Amino acid sequence: MGAVTAENLRTSGFDGSIMLVNAKHSAVEGTVAYPDIASLPATPDLAVICTPAPTVPGLVAELGARGTKGVIVITAGFREAGNTAGEALEQAMLDAAKPYLMRIVGPNCLGVLSTPAKLNASFAQAMPQTGGVAFVAQSGAMVTTVLDWANGRGVGFSHLVSLGDMSDVDFGDMLDYLAMDQDTGAILLYVEAITHARKFMSAARAARSRASRWP
Repeated sequence: MGAVTAENLRTSGFDGSIMLVNAKHSAVEGTVAYPDIASLPATPDLAVICTPAPTVPGLVAELGARGTKGVIVITAGFREAGNTAGEALEQAMLDAAKPYLMRIVGPNCLGVLSTPAKLNASFAQAMPQTGGVAFVAQSGAMVTTVLDWANGRGVGFSHLVSLGDMSDVDFGDMLDYLAMDQDTGAILLYVEAITHARKFMSAARAARSRASRWP
């Protein structure tokens, strides 16, 4: 999964810096890999974590100390595992992020795709075509199904987001962001659960009030 995600980042057309961290290899498919976060030559704006669940809280703490403000945790094995060990790991991850005001998408998610940024920070096998619709779901399978359907019919997206377990970033947060996004003209949600009902309703009302500026 980590190899697929790294390949997607490298081949999606993203024109920013991509830094890989791998303790076993000095390069991955021709891209330099650093042995640990401390070795990175610059602070990443966004980190994508695909390592085993027990390592995630420590990595989040290291990234926060470096100044990273956004993390996508693709790794599974947290609250969704249905045991106290998974719940404890998820809480440890959130506790590690809190002092640095770091936001987390996931864990247990497909990732995030953004056509304006030319970013495929996911393990989806294809990049969407450019369009004005944003699609947000918890399920990675739902996102890939919609992506496959859309690419075969010429339907484009501004963003495709898999929220996974929604330990932090949830539908309300995404509504707030997408309602202000200049590249998004419509927001489509596939909702299985609402974690903070008041925040969601407030964000939905705000998005509706801003809809008059959309084409």
